[in-house]
Amino acid sequence: MVTKILIVEDDVEMNRLLEIDLKRRGFEVYTCDNGLDGLRRFHEVRPHLVVLDVELPGMDGLTVCQRIRELSNVPILIITAHAVSEEEMAEGLNLGADEYLLKPLRHLEFHARVNALLRRARFSETPDEDAVGYADDYLVVDVRGRRVTVQGREIRLTPTEFRLLAVFVRHRGQVLTFEELLEQVWGHGYRTEHHYPRIYVSHLRRKIEPDPRTPTYIQNEYGVGYRFVGK
Repeated sequence: MVTKILIVEDDVEMNRLLEIDLKRRGFEVYTCDNGLDGLRRFHEVRPHLVVLDVELPGMDGLTVCQRIRELSNVPILIITAHAVSEEEMAEGLNLGADEYLLKPLRHLEFHARVNALLRRARFSETPDEDAVGYADDYLVVDVRGRRVTVQGREIRLTPTEFRLLAVFVRHRGQVLTFEELLEQVWGHGYRTEHHYPRIYVSHLRRKIEPDPRTPTYIQNEYGVGYRFVGK
């Protein structure tokens, strides 16, 4: 099956270059230059990954991201022309983004991020016969079935969030360093992105913890990493 990628970017030249580049790598590519058309195109083609600019005419990229996330767990790579603070990244994650990249895009990094996002999405869809889950009266993590419930209510996780939680559950009780999390969740090319675990853990806590300010499940090991502890 050919992997489909949707690019929503109002810079016509960047759209063209990304389309040519990704097609050369065997992807089926669709492009749009505004948010409303991007959302319509998403419904039509059901891509495996979305590359989404923040500043778009008609409907901004974060709103498009939010609308897509209400319907699908497809990986969403946000691209932006200005530096992103941790607060801005957290806002994007809150709306369902998986990754941020700063323009101008560097080809090697762009390809690495695209491949990593697709790999995580395949992980979240492929059955794992050796998967280790977790269950108590509040939180249930069915790694094999790719389902997470909080107080009996199923919650939606992005592929990256699910992979992070699955790694925590698999290593329950163990301290996982920032480097180990980056390697196991994001991949070899993310070893220097030390802010990623902190931001994603904070976001994951808001989804699964009874009180994110005093976490029950994902606990800090200050200066080292995190530990998943059950009730």
